[in-house]
Amino acid sequence: MDLLRFITAGSVDDGKSTLIGRLLYDSKSILADQMEAIERASKSRDDGEIDLALLTDGLRSEREQGITIDVAYRYFQTTKRKFIIVDAPGHIQYTRNMVTGASNCQLAVVLVDARHGVVEQTRRHSLIASMLGIPHLVVAINKMDLVGYSQDVFSNICIHYNELAQKLNVGEVTYIPLSALNGDNVVDKSVNMPWYEGEPLLSHLETVVLDQDENLTDARFPVQYVIRPQTAELHDYRGYAGKITSGIFRKGDAVTVLPTGETSTIDAIEIAETHYDEAFAPMSVVLHLADDVDVSRGNLIVKSDNLPIVSQNVEALLCWMDAKPLKVGSKYTLQHGTFRTRCAVRDIVYQLNVNTYEEFTDAESLKLNDIARVILKTAKPVSFDPYGKNRVNGGAILIDETSNVTVGALMLQGEVE
Repeated sequence: MDLLRFITAGSVDDGKSTLIGRLLYDSKSILADQMEAIERASKSRDDGEIDLALLTDGLRSEREQGITIDVAYRYFQTTKRKFIIVDAPGHIQYTRNMVTGASNCQLAVVLVDARHGVVEQTRRHSLIASMLGIPHLVVAINKMDLVGYSQDVFSNICIHYNELAQKLNVGEVTYIPLSALNGDNVVDKSVNMPWYEGEPLLSHLETVVLDQDENLTDARFPVQYVIRPQTAELHDYRGYAGKITSGIFRKGDAVTVLPTGETSTIDAIEIAETHYDEAFAPMSVVLHLADDVDVSRGNLIVKSDNLPIVSQNVEALLCWMDAKPLKVGSKYTLQHGTFRTRCAVRDIVYQLNVNTYEEFTDAESLKLNDIARVILKTAKPVSFDPYGKNRVNGGAILIDETSNVTVGALMLQGEVE
């Protein structure tokens, strides 16, 4: 059974938490003690209904304000698939939370209030989903019960959002009209919208095709650990442990170790003391090389006929995640997979307005939640692929050298002079 990790995002009061609660409730994925706790917490409601949003709004401050602040994770499964739900906050001051939550997701559910249509926060969340390369997008047009389940309202929002999607060059987009409060088209098909011929949300989540999302072209293996027992039984044993982040490796493949550039061939592929002829992403393996080359943690093993970019001058999209501003010349630690190096901010090419998509080229610093295109100068060469080509090998983070706090999320774009 495969796993789908998806994020929900939308404007304040669009009903994200209620939608997730309804999804869990109608799919019978709530434990008895959880249900009892929610029922007790819902007794103060005037209408006597169960407040399903309480399933995800776990922080006291969230419940008091009726909003989502932190990223909440919920796990459930059906007979067809396992799911991890990432409930992201909608407020602009929590943009960093959404970037963090969405970075590993395969699908995004963007909620739109049927009464208000596409608004600024819809544009911002869609931009972030596009930047992060999320391959599948669901536009869930919620609160259809408040517009009389109107097909015209649904169609007009679809037309408006489609114009936005074309500007952002997003991938697959699916539109679903629903009412999270009443359960229309969440788990069961709605009788109130017979004009909608598509699937309800859960059916779509169960059947969306994920096989094509894995990059099996660019073979990348970040070395996590060098295994060298040096015992009498394993005197000559030398293996390189790690997780294949993309591509396929086969016994006999010619490989290159980066950034050193040393070459060898794969002598053996080992998993739990068993040897295999090939392995592919996202398998964790131990690689053995035919030659005694210098390989250590942080090195990247790739196929010699498919090399990534290796550079000390890197251009990247950056989401700034720290209260302390970023300025040109600031120094940080860049972590890319298992590789770490010091770096300095060489230039801020432009700052992006996440609501209007305007680019400002006169930015001298970045504050919390700002998104910009920057150029970094690294102390050691970084071996990476453009983020749009290979999400795993194109993502990185910036770490404050004094506090060791993650202060920036990077989507590496390419090499500059």
